[in-house]
Amino acid sequence: MQTRILKPLTSLAFWVVVAIIAGIIVGIIAPELGVASKPGIDYFIKALKLLIGPIIFLTIVSGIIGLESLKELGSIGLKAFIYFEVVSTLSLAVGIFFGETLRPGHGMHLDYTKLDPHSIDKYTTADKDVGSMWAILKGAVPSDPISPFLSANTLQVLFMALVVAITLSFLKAEHKKICLKPLEFIQHYVLKILSFLMLFSPVAAFSAMAYLIGKFGINSLLGMFELLAVMAVACLFFIFVVLGAICYFAKINIFKFMRFIAKEVLVVFATSSSETALGPLMQKLERAGVNRGAVGLIIPTGYSFNLDCTNIYLSLSVIFLAYAFDIPLSIEHLISILIVLMITSKGAVGVTGSGFIVLAGTLAALPSTGIPVVTVAVLLGVDKFMSEMRAVGNLCGNAVGCVIISIWDKKVDMDKFRYALDNPKEFEFKS
Repeated sequence: MQTRILKPLTSLAFWVVVAIIAGIIVGIIAPELGVASKPGIDYFIKALKLLIGPIIFLTIVSGIIGLESLKELGSIGLKAFIYFEVVSTLSLAVGIFFGETLRPGHGMHLDYTKLDPHSIDKYTTADKDVGSMWAILKGAVPSDPISPFLSANTLQVLFMALVVAITLSFLKAEHKKICLKPLEFIQHYVLKILSFLMLFSPVAAFSAMAYLIGKFGINSLLGMFELLAVMAVACLFFIFVVLGAICYFAKINIFKFMRFIAKEVLVVFATSSSETALGPLMQKLERAGVNRGAVGLIIPTGYSFNLDCTNIYLSLSVIFLAYAFDIPLSIEHLISILIVLMITSKGAVGVTGSGFIVLAGTLAALPSTGIPVVTVAVLLGVDKFMSEMRAVGNLCGNAVGCVIISIWDKKVDMDKFRYALDNPKEFEFKS
């Protein structure tokens, strides 16, 4: 009996929840202290960023070397591309659907002439190529082999890992084994360091929530409650209905799967950063029977090209701005928004402030809608709150995507995976 009572007290997830509640309370009653606690989350993210690159690199290289042939790599890549394009388009449609159905911003009657046009200068003066395929391809090639690891640029690390892995794949079998041993040795200790860092996730969760509430205030949350509520409903619909339907056809229970990754979801929600769970998620899926090469290739690529709830945020935000500023949109406008966002949403790859840059770029590319670019300024105060939903939704979307693509390519031990869903505690992140 005593063991059952003490068990939750030793759970990291329990202390993360306590930290979230404590952070919210501190942010409300002592906002200055909340703002001052920001270094807690900043240093946590910086430390994790140093590990993300090596984890992705080692997982991809060792996984691809373990594949029987490069044809398997091409097969996984093609299926991932098809899946990402289809599901990303569905997520954009979900944002438009909920925006038009629930109409957040309706009745606000805002006047964009009263907004400060300079408040969005750093977003509108960004690289004009953001969102173009050329910019993405150019940004994937690193200028040196070190900086991608220091900055946790997943796309550049992915590029280098693929080059190294494909090169090593041409070696003889015995030489591959010789190369694998040091890689697996290093990976083991990198994961040990990661498991140690994750012990500080409650501190990071407290710091993130205290800063968020202390800096922007509970009033900014209440002032845009309607938009936040619609965003939350749209994300939940996407996760449990859209992804749920996809999982159903793969004979996976979405509720069991969400329970399986609940710990990672909680940490991402608390820290507003999907980076905090990337390493643990990859290891958990691998331990649950998903092929290492598939995990290593799909998860990092998904964090660059399969940002489902970022897509919902983009399409929903355009609809919200139209209603808030009393700008009518026709069916033709909505179709144009969907088509343009299918292209520009890919610009949210490894660019700081990319959400606003892409949103501003989308409005600039759609002058026919009549929505001025300056209107995005009204979203600045609430964006931090929406980033939590985007981070959680993107994590769920990529976790599901990895499993579905791997099942499609027959890269999952289904018996082991179903056992993991039924016994999630046995598959928690371990060093």
